[in-house]
Amino acid sequence: LTLNEQLGLSKQKLSTATHLILTLGTAWGYEFKSTGKWVANCHKVPQKEFNKVLSTPREVMESLSGAIKKIQKVNPNIAIYLTISPVRHLKDGFEENQRSKAHLVTAVHHLVQSQPRNTLYYFPAYELMMDELRDYRFYEADMVHPNALAIEYIWEKFRSFCISKDDLGTMQSVAEIQKGLAHKAFNPTSKQHLAFKEALQKKIAGLTKSYPHITF
Repeated sequence: LTLNEQLGLSKQKLSTATHLILTLGTAWGYEFKSTGKWVANCHKVPQKEFNKVLSTPREVMESLSGAIKKIQKVNPNIAIYLTISPVRHLKDGFEENQRSKAHLVTAVHHLVQSQPRNTLYYFPAYELMMDELRDYRFYEADMVHPNALAIEYIWEKFRSFCISKDDLGTMQSVAEIQKGLAHKAFNPTSKQHLAFKEALQKKIAGLTKSYPHITF
């Protein structure tokens, strides 16, 4: 797909989505000296051509607010969840990372509080990692990224925070079907495996009848 085709596809999906999760990583950015504009990629231009800038909480809030307004214009009914990545940007430095995360936390909370109820939500992934999982046994060997145990813990918190009991049941059914589809039989022609496949197809048929948009 070309870039324009990807953008068109993204807009199409965004217009029909019910939920959107936006995760903020850092308030640090790079400004191209010759134009004064912020950049997303240096394109191998020497570092001396850029200024490293820490956005203020107000700047983060205004930028995020503008993006959310554009999203809501495309899809007025979408529920938006904001999170802050628990991954520490230690290449910026310990102090710089903390300043950055603090700016993001401040900006996001001000923004959520300024919006009508039930339109914008905040899920505290960053706080869970920093406070409840502050021991290094919850990190990968690089001491930066959360490990599988931490990810599972935060995922369970997210499930209880954002997903209804009915939907949790549907998710469990999908997981069971996916596991069944991934199963590799030792003897594909055995009666047991054929019966297993038949039962699996019945599960798929039952689920897709209730949720036609789900495909396996």
